[in-house]
Parts: sequence; C-alpha cells; structure tokens
Amino acid sequence: MSYAVAEALQAALYGRLLGDEALGALIGGAVYDAVPPGAGTGTFVLIGPEEVRDASDKTGDGAEHRFTVSVVTDAMGFERAKATAVAVSDALVGADLVLNRGRLVSLGFLRATAKRVSNGAGRRIDLVFRARVEA
Repeated sequence: MSYAVAEALQAALYGRLLGDEALGALIGGAVYDAVPPGAGTGTFVLIGPEEVRDASDKTGDGAEHRFTVSVVTDAMGFERAKATAVAVSDALVGADLVLNRGRLVSLGFLRATAKRVSNGAGRRIDLVFRARVEA
C-alpha cells in the first residue's frame, strides 16, 4: 500500500472543484479543506475526511481513497444545498484528473447524507466518493 498519492489527489480535487464553472456560479471560490474563519457563512464546499485502503496488486502500489466532500449552507431549505451538491457530483464523477504524482484510475460516487444543522438554521450534505489511484 502507498499513501504517496494522497496530497496529489487532494490538490487535483481542489483544482477541479475550484475551476468548475457550474459550481463557481453557485459558490464562487468557496472551496476549503477547513471551515473558514468565522464558522463560514453563505454556501461553501469542504474537502473533508478520507479513509484509504490498500489496493496494490502485482503490477504495483495502489490505494483506494474514500473521501467526503461536504456542502454547507446557512440557506433555509435544501434547495441551495442540493443544487450545490449536484454541481460537486457532476464535477467529480468520472473526472479524468491529472495528478502531480501517481495516476487516477477511477473516480466515482458512493453515497450522500443530507441533514439539518445549527438547530435547523442550516443544511449540510456530505457526499462520499471513491478514487482508485496507482502510485
């Protein structure tokens, strides 16, 4: 197993989300890997936790990264959050990302969870994706 591609994968994901026109129309450049100062207002995207498992085989080192991308909004109702989550999904599913180390073999959607947060004043959707990489 190798964790060698983790940083390269995150950088490519960040670049893809930040450069996506449909997502940009909804949130501008509000793509982060930590909640922004002031606990964040408006609608933003967080590249979040990941779990990595060995996917090496006789041809070389590889890993499966299961990572969460969260849509967080203080907008009432789920409409804004879901529109943003759709844009995130559209930007990532099947994307052919170029990594500065290693190679992306596949990128797909696994599941999503939508919930109310902040005592019902906000919404959060956690989208879980699976990326298979080779080192």
